[in-house]
Amino acid sequence: MLRLFVAIGLPHATCIDLSMLGGGVPGARWVDPENYHVTLRFIGEVQSHVAEDAASALAAISARPFDMEIKGCGVFGNDRPRSLWAGITPSDALTHLHKKIERAFQRIGLAPDKRNFMPHVTLARLRNPEPLKVQQFVEQHSLYKAPPFRVDSFGLYSSELSHSGSIYHLEETYRLTREAA
Repeated sequence: MLRLFVAIGLPHATCIDLSMLGGGVPGARWVDPENYHVTLRFIGEVQSHVAEDAASALAAISARPFDMEIKGCGVFGNDRPRSLWAGITPSDALTHLHKKIERAFQRIGLAPDKRNFMPHVTLARLRNPEPLKVQQFVEQHSLYKAPPFRVDSFGLYSSELSHSGSIYHLEETYRLTREAA
């Protein structure tokens, strides 16, 4: 079984910039900068033949390159905070790519993703955090803004669970090019 997801990798400079936000929240397990990404679609654990079908479906997707901007910070799990994230400025092009991936996966028989698409970069996972420290972190970084960057590809990643956190492997890269008319 393979544990897979589709994501946009971030430029090295953006990862370094984001990593500077880490700290000041007891109970936070900060994500390694080389693991930063924007998930487009979580697939989950699948058999190898389903992974091959997913890879083929992704290879058939045509979409244009676009610019992405990381802006602001937030938390998932307001009452019981479970992760800190950096937000992504809404973009029609990003939403378009996400919808194309979702449709391609439904055509090969994957169940629709029931979660709303909320593009973000996970900065830290939280375990028994101090709510006040989490709130202070979000407030201190609410105006955070990274320089925009060009998205000209996305990837199919595998995820390997370990004691120190997930280890991600880029399995395949898919280039964004001008869409066929």
